[in-house]
Parts: sequence; structure tokens; C-alpha cells
Amino acid sequence: MIRIFKIAVRNLMRYKRRTLLTSLLITLGVLMVILFSGLSGSFKAMMIGQITDANLSQIQIHKKGYVSSMDSSPLNLNLNSKGYAKIEGILKSHPAVDAWAPRIKLGAMLSNYSETTNIRLNAIDPEKEVRVCPDVGNRMTFGEKGQRKELIRQGEVILPDKLAKGMKIRLGDTVVLVANNKDGSVNGLNFVVGGITETVVGPQGKEGYMHIEDARSLLRMEEPEITEVAVRLKDFDMLDTANTDLESALAQFKNKVEKPVFEIHTWEKLSPFYNIARMIDLMAASMKLIMVAIVLISILNVMIMSVYERVREIGTMSAIGTTPGKIMGLFLAEGITLGLISIVAGNIIGLGGIFLLNIYKIRFSFGRMDNLLLTPSVNVSELLWLSLVVLLVSVFASLQPAYMASRMEPVDALGHV
Repeated sequence: MIRIFKIAVRNLMRYKRRTLLTSLLITLGVLMVILFSGLSGSFKAMMIGQITDANLSQIQIHKKGYVSSMDSSPLNLNLNSKGYAKIEGILKSHPAVDAWAPRIKLGAMLSNYSETTNIRLNAIDPEKEVRVCPDVGNRMTFGEKGQRKELIRQGEVILPDKLAKGMKIRLGDTVVLVANNKDGSVNGLNFVVGGITETVVGPQGKEGYMHIEDARSLLRMEEPEITEVAVRLKDFDMLDTANTDLESALAQFKNKVEKPVFEIHTWEKLSPFYNIARMIDLMAASMKLIMVAIVLISILNVMIMSVYERVREIGTMSAIGTTPGKIMGLFLAEGITLGLISIVAGNIIGLGGIFLLNIYKIRFSFGRMDNLLLTPSVNVSELLWLSLVVLLVSVFASLQPAYMASRMEPVDALGHV
């Protein structure tokens, strides 16, 4: 076997220019796949991180039927304290869950005493919220100098920047929030604008923030209620498994007509950016498909040319007793060797390119978020998978020319001009 590969390397070196050009083409394909996978994977991870860590959370649990009507922020689909306690019991016992936070979603009218507009509010427990969405405070600007310890205080409201700019509301101004509770009665309270939050892209981007206790006062809740429970996992890669486990655990709770009480959704079901993530995966798959085509066509072309140029040589080998299996193995070895050389070169150059991209740091804007940093990386399993695909395609591309060479009749081959 080793001898066959030595002969294969020698035969490849007989046509150095063609071998070099073909190897460079395959290497370029491998390089482009590695760089694109690293960049697209980094962008996808950053985008998901911005969505889940700054606003949405990785998983949300609601009362059954809330998500289908969430645009109207229905208060009659809030969870009571008993429902929240049941959810907490399940989350505490699940090893993959890192943190959770209660939220109240509500719609209200905002007035600065001269004009009024509607606003969506996300009422949060600040201490629990920062554990579920650790980057939520990075989008906010406060009136105080230095780092603010509390995300939001009671009596304060944090407004979206576009709304605040449109109504000429500044930090420290007093505003009035008027909201209907689930019984239809109206209540209004004064709040101080404690911060301004950047508008993120998506349906949750126009939400302001307030303290959860203030929301209960504004809505005149006789007993504590919440709209949703936001959940963060210890490892994001466990999202699907943890979601399945939690969904199964929550399914045990049913109402009087034996229907589920709760519903659970991952960020993918709640954010339109999941479609962008799928497009990124599709583009990455397309790049890999193009690379496979490049390898297939390149090696197939080289091997067919090699067979036609060495017809008399093949005839001589057959005439001196070389078996068809060995002739076929020789040409297969040439294709595999060409693929292996290109794989090694492509991986080395690709990893070097990823290293350089991390050194020079690629920054860009996403939505309203500026100066975001891409940190491209490629894991070992992806490199192994890519190398295996190239190697298999090299073998497949060499099969037909190798079979054609092994089936040549010695007399016909020796008489070939």
C-alpha cells in the first residue's frame, strides 16, 4: 500500500504544473469554506447573543394561548402566583437552567403633559432580569455618571430612544403612564424618566422598561401576576434538549378540561431573526456544495487527462502482469493523494486566515447596535467533517478514470498513438 502511494506521488510530480494548479484550486475551495464558516458562524452567534442576552431571553414560558395574541398584550392571560410557583419548581429542579425572571407585558398611554402616545412596557425584576439577559443594561443610558448598580428603580421608567426623541423627553423628566387593568378600569401614575434604551430590531424593540412592582400598582393587581417567565440556560447548545424536557414537565399541568395550562417557546419561535439564522446556515451549506463541486470537477479532470496521456504506459503495466486491481488502486491513490495534499494545505491556510481575522478584529453594525466585534472560529469537528468530505469526493472523482484504466486491453493500449 505504501509503495502504491509512493508511485502515485511520483506520477503526480511528473506533471508538476497541472498538479500544482489543481491542488491550488481545491485548496482555495477548502480555504473559502473555512473562512466563510468562521465568519458566518461568528455573525450568527453574535446575532443570537444580542437577541437573547439583551432583550428576549433564550426560552419563555407563558400561559397557554398568550403567544398567539401577544401583540395586544392580553392581561387576562397572565399567570397567577400559583402558576408561577409551579414553573419555578420545575426550573429549580432542571440541571440545565441557570436563571429565570418574571415579567409583565403591558400596553399604556404615555403623556409628557403636552402630547400623548401609546407605549409597550416590559415590567421586570431588575436583579433577576440581569441574570437572564446580562446585556440588557448595555443598551441603556442613565442620567447618573459612572456605572449604575440598579438597572431600574421603583418610580422610574426607561423609554425607547426614538419615542423619547420624538416627544422631546429627557432624562429626569416626569411623565404620566395610563393603563387599563384586566377589568377595564383606568389608572394613571407619575414616573420619572430614569433612562433611555436603544431600540433593537424586531417586535420587542419598541418596548420601554419599568419595575415589576410599579406595573402591579399601575394595573391595580390585587394578587401578584406575571405575563411570562424568561429562562436562561447554562449552555446554549442544550437549548433544544432543555426545551423538550421543560415542555414535557410542564405538560403535566392541565386545566379543568384537560388541556395544557402552560406553553413554552424558544427564541427561535419568538423572533423573526430566526429566518436570518436559517439563511446563514443555507449560505454556509451552499458554499460547501460549491467546494464539493470544485473538488469533484478538478480531480475528475486531472485523472481523466492522466489516463489518456498514459494509455501506452497502462498497456505496458498490463502486459508485464500487473493486475487490473493494482492499476485501479494506483490511479485511486493519485486522486486520494491530490485530495490529501489540498486538505492539509487548505486547513493550514484557513486556520491562519481565521487567526489573522481575529488579530485585525472585524467590527460592524447590526440594527442600531454599533461597533460589534466578530470573533470567527472553526471547531475541530467541522474541520474533520470538511476534510472527510473532500477526501470522499476525491475518491469518488477518481473511481471512473481508475476503472477505465484498469479495464484497458494490453494489445489495444500498446497500439494507442
